[in-house]
Amino acid sequence: QPVTVEDVIFSLETIKTRGHPLYRAYYANVTGAEPAGERRVLFHFDGELNRELPLIIGELPILPKHFWEGRDFEATTLEPLLGSGPYRVARVDPGRSLTLERVADYWGQDLPVNKGRYNFDRMRYEYFRDGNVALEAFKAGQYDIRIENIARLWATGYTGPAIDAGLIVKEEIQDETGDGMQGFVFNTRREIFSDPRVRAALAYAFDFEWSNQTLFYGQYARTKSYFSNTDLAARELPDERELRILEPFRAELPPEVFTTVYEPPVTDGSGELRDNLRTALELLREAGWEIDRSTRKLVNSATGQPMRFEILLVDPAFERIVGPMLRNLERLGIDATMRTVDTAQYQNRLDSFDFDMVVTTWGQSMSPGNEQRDFWSCAAAATPGSRNLAGICDPVVDALVDRVIAAESREDLVAATRALDRVLLAGHYVIPHWHSRIIRVAYWDKLAHPDVLPRFGLDLDAWWVDKGKEQQVAEQKRALTQDAAGR
Repeated sequence: QPVTVEDVIFSLETIKTRGHPLYRAYYANVTGAEPAGERRVLFHFDGELNRELPLIIGELPILPKHFWEGRDFEATTLEPLLGSGPYRVARVDPGRSLTLERVADYWGQDLPVNKGRYNFDRMRYEYFRDGNVALEAFKAGQYDIRIENIARLWATGYTGPAIDAGLIVKEEIQDETGDGMQGFVFNTRREIFSDPRVRAALAYAFDFEWSNQTLFYGQYARTKSYFSNTDLAARELPDERELRILEPFRAELPPEVFTTVYEPPVTDGSGELRDNLRTALELLREAGWEIDRSTRKLVNSATGQPMRFEILLVDPAFERIVGPMLRNLERLGIDATMRTVDTAQYQNRLDSFDFDMVVTTWGQSMSPGNEQRDFWSCAAAATPGSRNLAGICDPVVDALVDRVIAAESREDLVAATRALDRVLLAGHYVIPHWHSRIIRVAYWDKLAHPDVLPRFGLDLDAWWVDKGKEQQVAEQKRALTQDAAGR
């Protein structure tokens, strides 16, 4: 059926009232919608200055009202959902794969923006519980393309007959997408993490330089901003425009917001970080913690309670990264542990903020806006399922988020975002990780992509199967299989 005005209005109302908390924050300034003709909808805004809002409304996913009538929007289901895009769900094999098939009469296929795109008749996404098993399955030809996010595997894991025969291509594609922030996130709702001096101190126990040399094969740069790889990052002292934004909050902010460019703790990469741990202990003492001489444990000076916390993980690949940090924390007298759980349990604990510390990523666009509310606002801190995992609730941060959303020019947006970045960094809500400006992708040589790639991202929708190479690759793969069977 055609997309109707009723579908658009239904979509806004449903997503705002019954959708994920992110969408409720994202469309918070949209108060309603009404028909304005057979093919037109009039949206009502609340009057707050938000120049991005018309574009945000243009991103509204359209849900078919006739499909959802009689169905529970909030219920979990394996029933393929009806959409309006170039692909439909053809098959769901729970926990194993998801298959999409191209819509032959897709309404948008002749739009100029879609020329040369959506070239695959069928796409199947395979799921693996173990990353090493997934890599071996790829090298055996069970699936065709793999984006590699583990530096060790990229450096050492791509070996074997298919690689040697040139059937698999390894490519590093430059990417100018903003990297945002990935890091160890403190849940400041926990009393032990409520003091920024404690959070700053614990950052000295993470040895990025050693990890980069030893675990990552030197493939990463240290993250120093919530808006990495963009002009929105606060990488210099505040300029005049930014100072005008920050000055009204000077009394509420740490002095270093105005005097210092944030730098995470640094080591020489040798694995010996005695000086860093000494600095950490000084900060912990300032925050009211001390070493109990009888137990050699870090305890609260007022209560005598030892410092204990758990780092919650969902990806076993992070265990080898967390392990060395736990040993450094132990040298500080801290009882820190890590626990890896399955995806469902992990998501449930994140949604209910039932954790001490987790690893997460906040992705950022080149034009931040409404989504910042869900990341950092007081309202989001109290909303289960929001992305404010750190529990940030600071009136200054709320005010700066509003400035970002209300920016009237690119210059205003850059200044407001840098001010927000600077204040978040000064709060020590995360121990920053790392980032890269390349996308590591491996694929069987039957796939092809345009010579000129986009600045931002991989854009797999513009790839295709090279029919000439497809048969060659299949024949060579069969030969390799026969050789292996004959040995």
